[in-house]
Amino acid sequence: MKRSPPDRKAQAKRAALNALKRARRAADKAGVALSEWEGEFLGSVSERVSTYGRAFADPEKGAPGAALSARQGVKLKEIVAKAAGKPRAPLKRGAFRKRPETE
Repeated sequence: MKRSPPDRKAQAKRAALNALKRARRAADKAGVALSEWEGEFLGSVSERVSTYGRAFADPEKGAPGAALSARQGVKLKEIVAKAAGKPRAPLKRGAFRKRPETE
């Protein structure tokens, strides 16, 4: 019996929705109060993923089969880390510093 190939978009959609639900549940279970922006972010992204299958329109912002953009993935990881009680990583100094001009 031959199987049809898996639907990658549906898999990405389910994975993103599950990750968003896990983040909210982890914050609730830990008793961490999410900011208004973080709560709105989780709600709006999950709504867009369930409606459209992905949460971003510009293909330059994420992988072709991904449901979340790169930046949305980073923000989701930050919310999960906040719920786990891990401190936010400090910004790297000099990451965007201009290089000295050479002659």
